[in-house]
Amino acid sequence: MDFSAAIPFLENNHRGVIGTQRPNGATHSSIVVCGVFQNKAAFVSVYPKSQKIINLRRNPLCTILAVTDNWREYVVIEGKAELLDYNNTNESKMRPLLRELYMACSGSPHPNWEEYDEAMVKQHAVIVLVEPEKVYGLLRS
Repeated sequence: MDFSAAIPFLENNHRGVIGTQRPNGATHSSIVVCGVFQNKAAFVSVYPKSQKIINLRRNPLCTILAVTDNWREYVVIEGKAELLDYNNTNESKMRPLLRELYMACSGSPHPNWEEYDEAMVKQHAVIVLVEPEKVYGLLRS
C-alpha cells in the first residue's frame, strides 16, 4: 500500500498504538492519538521522559498502527521517527506546529488554545513525525 492511500484513513481515525524497541530488542507498545501531518504519520507525546520517547531517541525505528473504532480496518506505518521539542526547535515554531498537529490528530480545534499552549510548554511536549518506509493494512471501500 502506498502512503497516499493511508492519508484519508489517518485523517479520520486517530486511535493508535506505537511500537518502539527497548534496549533488549523487545517491543514497547503505547497508545497514542495519531494523525497525518506534513505527509508523515504523527503524534504528540506530552511526557518527554516516557518510555516511547526514550526508546525513539535511542533508536528512531518504530511502527504506528491506526485503527477504526470497531477495529475492523487499520493501517500500519513503519519508519523512522523525527522528534521535535523545545530543545531542538525554536519555541516560536513549536507553538504553531503543536497547534497544527493537535488539529491533525483530533480533527477539531482545542477549546482553549492559550491553555493548550501553556500546557505543551510546561509538559515539554515532543512532536513525533514518522517518515513512512513501509505501509500496509486493511482498508475496506
